Amino acid sequence: MTKGCSDVNGRGACEPCAAEDAVATSRRGFLLGTAGFAATMLAPGVTLYAMSGEAEAAGTTAPASSKVRWGLLIDAGKCTDDCNACVKACSATYGWKSTDPSATEPQWIRKVSVKDPKSGAHFSLPVMCQHCASAACVDVCPTGASFKRADGIVLVDRHICIGCRYCMMACPYKARSFVHETLTDQLPDAPRGKGTVEACTLCAHLIDKGESPACVAACKASGREAILFGDLNDPSSEIAKRVATYRTTRIREDLGCDPGVYYQNI
Repeated sequence: MTKGCSDVNGRGACEPCAAEDAVATSRRGFLLGTAGFAATMLAPGVTLYAMSGEAEAAGTTAPASSKVRWGLLIDAGKCTDDCNACVKACSATYGWKSTDPSATEPQWIRKVSVKDPKSGAHFSLPVMCQHCASAACVDVCPTGASFKRADGIVLVDRHICIGCRYCMMACPYKARSFVHETLTDQLPDAPRGKGTVEACTLCAHLIDKGESPACVAACKASGREAILFGDLNDPSSEIAKRVATYRTTRIREDLGCDPGVYYQNI
């Protein structure tokens, strides 16, 4: 009821005030609904906080927890030059493989071959975003588009990425790419846009569903099982046990970035 309005008809608020109250109630309902929608769309594939009511019933995932540190353990001894199942799976999942030979090739994941010229020792391994605890890409981003979830996954929010590419220059692993071309046929779990930076997401949308990253599943299907995924913070997990038991290496560990990707036999 408008301030100063009197009960002129003996039935509560006057007709104009009743109409105002109805509009206000409708507006409040609309804002509450859009607030829930914004929560899920703030960063593609990422739920920043849990919701209740209808959204929870619809299957919204819980927020990332700092109790978990997702990571990978890659055994180069099981990885061969002629296998790129992990690369194909990543490309199929996110649609980043270009059919245009003149297009810039993304760097979500790539196979790297290394050979010691003295001993002749040779090995092949996949390299992707290392999902560092102290990520240089996050530190240099001027807009906050590069960010790290509580569970250690480093992502790019393309809604606020301005394409400055500072993160690409800061990354010691050459793990990020810039989208130069106009893109079509976008996938709902991985929308990509011209003028923005992109990188491996560790398949956050699959992890949030309780599944393994696409590269891990593809490597297992190939019979090599060279990539192990799990919670580094859980002493009972297979990945934590192996890291504690066997000699492992992290690429450029001397930089102090604390990568979440470990390697064996390199």
